[in-house]
Amino acid sequence: MFNLLPKDTVFFDLFEGLARHAISCAEHLRQLGKQFPVIDNEIQRIRQEEHQADDLTHKALERLDQTFITPFDREDIHELVNGIDNIVDMIDALAKRFPIFHITSMTTDFRQQTDVLVQATIAMSDAVHRLRKTRKLSELKDVLIEVHRLESVGDDVNHAALSKLYNGETPALEVMKWKELYDYIENAIDGCEDVGNTLERIVLKNG
Repeated sequence: MFNLLPKDTVFFDLFEGLARHAISCAEHLRQLGKQFPVIDNEIQRIRQEEHQADDLTHKALERLDQTFITPFDREDIHELVNGIDNIVDMIDALAKRFPIFHITSMTTDFRQQTDVLVQATIAMSDAVHRLRKTRKLSELKDVLIEVHRLESVGDDVNHAALSKLYNGETPALEVMKWKELYDYIENAIDGCEDVGNTLERIVLKNG
């Protein structure tokens, strides 16, 4: 049983730093949706956040390789770090596609999904911050439930968006573009749930 936190808190600093970058990327994506078609600044800001998140990921993995005693299992640390970094990577890849695809209009469904993504990253980050102080599932349960709820909301919005996309009125090329954009934001929201599942497994193993 693991009840006492190790004195070395650097891993927790890195986890929380990555989570903050995920929130920031999601917020910049939401602003991209609101400010469209003036999006270059938000794309650049997301790119900067992605570079900084990559730096933290490399630091975390290097420390994992060099540290003898870790807060919890190495494979769980690896999965947690990569899980949060993947959310950031998804958002960055999505933002880059707006100029590549020459997107000329914005959809209400996309804007709605960015709202869901911001909420999901905030809830995920809250759970990550709680990991520093507790190994009790009961103390993470409410925020993990919220992450799962938001993933379900994201699914519903995505299904509605795809239904409109395939109504036969949208040109085939636009269908292809928006299907990929919707997939990226859906995967980013799913990534928040994946991180929540990793956190749940960590507290159950170490509580």
